[in-house]
Amino acid sequence: MGIMTTIKRWIGLLFKQHAKDTFDVNDITSDAMHSSIQRWVNIYSGNPPWLSDDIRTINFARAVCTETARLATLAIGIAIEGSARAKWIQEQIDSVYFKIRAWVEYGSAYGTIILKPNGETVDIFTPDMFFVTDERNGDIWGVVFLDKEIEGDKYYTRMEYHRFVEFEDAENYAITNRCYVGDSEKDLGKPVSIDDTPWKGLLEEATIAGLERPLFGVLRMPQANSIDIDSPLGVPIFSDAIEEMRDLDIAYSRNATEIFDSKRTVLLDSDRLMPGGDRISNTTEGFRRERAKLELPDYIKNVYGTGIDDFFQEINPTLQTDTRLIGINSLLSQIGYKCGYSNGYFVFNEAGGIVTATQIEADQQRTIQLIKDVRDKLESCLDGMIYALDAFADLYDLSPVGVYETTYDFGDITYSRNEERTRFYSYVVQGRYPFWKYLEKFEGIPEREAKELERMAQASEPEGMEEE
Repeated sequence: MGIMTTIKRWIGLLFKQHAKDTFDVNDITSDAMHSSIQRWVNIYSGNPPWLSDDIRTINFARAVCTETARLATLAIGIAIEGSARAKWIQEQIDSVYFKIRAWVEYGSAYGTIILKPNGETVDIFTPDMFFVTDERNGDIWGVVFLDKEIEGDKYYTRMEYHRFVEFEDAENYAITNRCYVGDSEKDLGKPVSIDDTPWKGLLEEATIAGLERPLFGVLRMPQANSIDIDSPLGVPIFSDAIEEMRDLDIAYSRNATEIFDSKRTVLLDSDRLMPGGDRISNTTEGFRRERAKLELPDYIKNVYGTGIDDFFQEINPTLQTDTRLIGINSLLSQIGYKCGYSNGYFVFNEAGGIVTATQIEADQQRTIQLIKDVRDKLESCLDGMIYALDAFADLYDLSPVGVYETTYDFGDITYSRNEERTRFYSYVVQGRYPFWKYLEKFEGIPEREAKELERMAQASEPEGMEEE
């Protein structure tokens, strides 16, 4: 375990204990879940427990998470319409659009992440930066968040407690902020007013009536939690394939070691290098001098014989790479299947994965279902985040009150640039997409030049010409 991982774990434990004391709450997450989350994080970070001098890792866990995020967010579109409030929410979504893929990757690795507005943008919280205090029907309903900022030589910490509370025969939503300032990352420090921190402008206490859901979005992976069936937290995409990932690292390490050790070797008596059969008195030093003088390659090794004709042998090891690759690909197939992908999606030195629409229908239904499930979870999470943005806009008077409607659009996981080019050109012909944006997107033409070309094209159209 790396020193940074150890520090983060220590800070997380300190935060959770202090939050329990401050808010008089308990973490409902079991010790088994905490231990599993730490193990998953180490594996995703490239520090699995099976590392040794002989076993390295190719960090295939991260490869699976990255691929899942890539497919789940392929050509994702999020449109918010309906009012000035909708326009403001759309601006917030657009400002974090390019973070969504990373968010899904972290969700795939941790099993659960939470997205929460902070008044200016959206923060992501992994399980080491929050703990759950309440759940309803398997959903997170109460939670304490940890946020940290550094300004100069001061370290600021904020704990934000979200929960529903009973008030005058009604259930209201309550948010409590508690801030601290210290002199180091490990020093929580002393309490400080929120107005004297980087979070100035947020309320220390807020109560909101009429909410139907918490003010955050939760991205939980679709697999069932086999560690703790009562936990509202999820498990990573690769959680069922950890044993096979260990075997894959062992197979890869042995194959890599064999390749490294397989270079040609020539065993040569050093006396063979001496003219006229003379012998080298200081064999090691003499051989080193003769190697440099004759520019001998490093695969020639010195051995000692009894005479000038005693020893010469060439060794060319036979690699078992093809045989080992069969085993590696078998492991990759098992890993892919356990992670929810179709058999053969992950392979080495072969054309695998999704290639054609025919293969999609025939072979890749499992992959399609996995990505659809992840996308459904992502939509639910973004719905919660957008709901929270709407509530924050009311709480801090960030935009006019108004209704909004959200529409999601995802790209086909059999993405083809030519197909997308054709589709967008049809939008241009229909007047649904600017021609200059088409030129910029697919032809790589700078915006100013593309707009000039669009103007010239429009000017060259015959007057009175109607669109077909």
